[in-house]
Formats: sequence, structure tokens, C-alpha cells
Amino acid sequence: MKKGLFDLSGKVAIVTGGNGGIGFGMAQGLADAGADIAVVGRNETKSIAAVTELKARGVRAISVTTDVTDKDAVVAMVERTVRELGRIDILVNNAGINIRKPPHALDIAEWDSVIRTNLTSAFLCSQAAYPAMKQVGGGKIINIGSMLSIFGASFAPAYAASKGGIVQFTRSCAVAWAADNIQANAVLPGWIDTDLTTRAREQIEGLHEKVLGRSPAARWGAIADFAGIAVFLASPASDFVTGAAIPVDGGFSIMG
Repeated sequence: MKKGLFDLSGKVAIVTGGNGGIGFGMAQGLADAGADIAVVGRNETKSIAAVTELKARGVRAISVTTDVTDKDAVVAMVERTVRELGRIDILVNNAGINIRKPPHALDIAEWDSVIRTNLTSAFLCSQAAYPAMKQVGGGKIINIGSMLSIFGASFAPAYAASKGGIVQFTRSCAVAWAADNIQANAVLPGWIDTDLTTRAREQIEGLHEKVLGRSPAARWGAIADFAGIAVFLASPASDFVTGAAIPVDGGFSIMG
């Protein structure tokens, strides 16, 4: 039943990278709580399929093919969302990539690509969505970090830098926009079973066993595990929660 603290009926959410993986899991949760969804991604075919599934849950949904590293494209995406869905209340900055190389093997173009996709895009989308949120009296920004926001990894220097930056950027937004009734929080996923981590398991020997051995939950996460945290951080239930970085990792980050 959609009511009370977790009711998102009448709200509109933008989810970047919302056509698969963690972003799609969050989009599903938001839709089940009543929010209309703008699915933002570069793969139009995947986005259209995601929109079809979200509409089947009884909400409005649109696909907006966007390069979230391009300021003009992001502004156009926000304008289209407002035009077609009426407002913006929730922004999930989930778009991300990884290039797995040690620091000495990563070239500057690869570094720039990861930083722009993972961190600069969150800045551009948040900045573009801010006026629309302010206009409706407030909003919720959910930035997707990583366990590598807090851990080091030899194989992910640019990714870790971008995800550490996400946490600090989230805190800056939380302070800057508190007076506008906008809460900004970060979610730090652990090892989740997605297309990206399928490739990681192919590239990092013994990863599967290491994840299971370290995680108290003794399993990889599923995209469905992100529906609840998305609804909480997007709903009135989290109105006094801002600037937080919340692990969703089955206990991976608390193990000694």
C-alpha cells in the first residue's frame, strides 16, 4: 500500500544509468512507491526496455538518451523531464564506468573518461536539477558511490578517486542546499551482481571467493537490494538525513 512516510505518489525521479544494474533496481523501487521515472542512459534500446517494465508497475516513465558528461545534453535532459513529467523531485546519479588498471598503466584519456562519467556527471546533473527542485519546494539527491569510496584498490585508481569524490561532493551539496529543503546522500554499494562485476570476475582472479569469504551476508548483492534504500532516501522518511554515506554491502565494509 502506497502511503505515509514512504509514499512517492506524484513525485518525479531522474535516474541516470537507470536502464540496468543498480540504477534499474533503484528505479523499480521508486516506481513501486509511486514515483514517475525518467530513465537516462546512452543505450536507447536498454532504456526503452526499462521504461516498458516501469510502466507495467503503474507509473509514467520516459527514456531520455543523454551523454551525462555533456553540460548542454544534461540541461536538455532536465528540461525534457520537466516538460513531459511536470517536475523533478528526485535525482539518482548512478551513471558510471570503470577501467581496471594499476595507476602506472592508466593513461590520461582513461583517467579523464572515468572521472567525467562517474563524478563530473553527478555535478552537472545536480546543478541542472537544482532549480527545478527548488521550484517545487525541495528535493532528494542520491549519489552512487562505492566501497572504493573508502577502500583502496590497486586495480581502480580513477574509479576509487571518482567515488571518493562522490562522497565529498554529496556533503557539499547537503550543506549548500539544506536551506532549500534538498537532502543529498550517497549510497556505497558493495559487490553487486551486475554486468560490470561480471567483467570484474573475469579480470580479477579469485574475486568471487574473496567476496563470499569477506561478506557476513555470504552472498553477492542483487539489484533488488537497492530498491529499499532508494525509497528511503527519496521519501519523507529521510527528511532529517543529509550528507550521509550509507554502505549497502552485506557487511563487507565492517569486516576486519
